[in-house]
Amino acid sequence: GKNWIKAMILTASLFPFLHFAIGFALNTIAIFYGSLAAIPFGTMVVMFVLWAFISFPLVLLGTVVGRNWSGAPNNPCRVKTIPRPIPERKWYLTPSVISLMGGLLPFGSIFIEMYFVFTSFWNYKVYYVYGFMLLVFVILLIVTICVTIVGTYFLLNAENYHWQWTSFFSAASTALYVYLYSIYYYHVKTKMSGFFQTSFYFGYTLMFCLGLGILCGKHSLALMIAIHCNV
Repeated sequence: GKNWIKAMILTASLFPFLHFAIGFALNTIAIFYGSLAAIPFGTMVVMFVLWAFISFPLVLLGTVVGRNWSGAPNNPCRVKTIPRPIPERKWYLTPSVISLMGGLLPFGSIFIEMYFVFTSFWNYKVYYVYGFMLLVFVILLIVTICVTIVGTYFLLNAENYHWQWTSFFSAASTALYVYLYSIYYYHVKTKMSGFFQTSFYFGYTLMFCLGLGILCGKHSLALMIAIHCNV
């Protein structure tokens, strides 16, 4: 589209800078408490240099190549210049409800595994069933894609053609339920207390959930775009 420069900048900087902001806040807290968990300043500079001279140029290169490779949009049907008004629909067919409900089944598929992941990370238990984790990850992707297909079908059946962001958020909402589960795990399964431990627990969990949400949303949206372009 016309805003490809803005989209490129957001793609290259939004996710890394969100993690940088969270990491910087946690690092400040660690320095204040004199903890060994504080990240050295030199390491932070190296990470910024890697982003500035490797990650960002690769995103720029991919954007330029993608625009020149794809060419003009090849719509499978004629597109009107005037958007058609979306009719009234029932409350459970709204994009917000579909997005929130879309993450329930994917979270249910990884619910048990998340307990062992949190236990190994926060209770310092050894995790060794990586093959089972790979299987759960594949199941997560399959369930997420299936749920997104059903949610997008209901949205299109209600004559709502704004399906792109709904397809993304219906899959990305899995991370919301993982974060809610982390709150339960913190209060029931851990003995953490104090501002330092609490901030590190929820800060790093938030970083993990952001990555999980983008991962699930990206795969589901990519598949839905492929389906709509070939059907």
